[in-house]
Amino acid sequence: MHRGSLVVLGADGTVLFSAGNVGRPVLPRSANKPVQATALLAAGWSPRSGEELAIGAGSHTGEDGHRELAEAMLTAVGLTAADLGCPPALPQHEATRAAWLAAGRHPERLAMNCSGKHAAMLSACVAAGWPTEGYLAREHPLQQAIEARLADAAGEPVAAVVVDGCGAPQHALSLTGLARGVLSLVAADEGSPGRAVADAMRANPWFVAGSGREDTDLMRAVPGLLVKGGADGVHVAALPGAGAVALKLDDGGDRGRTPALAAGLRRLGVPAEVLAPWARTPVSGGEAVVGEVVESAALNA
Repeated sequence: MHRGSLVVLGADGTVLFSAGNVGRPVLPRSANKPVQATALLAAGWSPRSGEELAIGAGSHTGEDGHRELAEAMLTAVGLTAADLGCPPALPQHEATRAAWLAAGRHPERLAMNCSGKHAAMLSACVAAGWPTEGYLAREHPLQQAIEARLADAAGEPVAAVVVDGCGAPQHALSLTGLARGVLSLVAADEGSPGRAVADAMRANPWFVAGSGREDTDLMRAVPGLLVKGGADGVHVAALPGAGAVALKLDDGGDRGRTPALAAGLRRLGVPAEVLAPWARTPVSGGEAVVGEVVESAALNA
């Protein structure tokens, strides 16, 4: 049995349902990216398209269009992939990675799933007149602005700051704070930074995640839904006029994530038939499906 925590907020931010300790700080990982992106806009970054804003708040799979867009963002501000602080990686998209390996191609910074966020961070530094050198240091003005923005959106102080897998600061928040922050984006006034991020992500889900990813497919399937996964079993989603869901699986695994998320989204009124593709995760044994992962009974209590 997967164990973890899940919170469902109403449209006004009140807790409608919770399971587990939703006040305990966790590391949201990439689920923090949508709110982080609003700090980049506030610093003066002006994306040239919704696709740029979406990938700046996303975790792409390294497909050709993802890498090309991240590189174009850097070129537009006079930088190159060498300026990225994220580590080199192979694409996460299976077919693209297989083609790279067959061709003997080495890992590249642009292929790392956070390169869009890093290109956006560097673009914000250029716009604000801040140094691009050292942009990942916690004391850098960009990272100070991000930390303050995350706390403000969550309605609580950042509990801890560590280093994420991409090299950027990672900020600990409670699940309730994480949900509150992402809910604020879909509830924001039109023309505001929060609404701009939400609109760009929902209009361009492939740049948020990539081919075959649940975030891409969920945003295409549920009108108005903003959803962002994070590493180590974290997911957050918000629906305007309905509320938000945030969850963390203690084991950091993936198999129970979407069934738990689907259970939370049903509490926001998303029809079960729409969520059916994500409500059960098949378990393989040999060449057959021998079981499935479903939501805990506690999520339906």
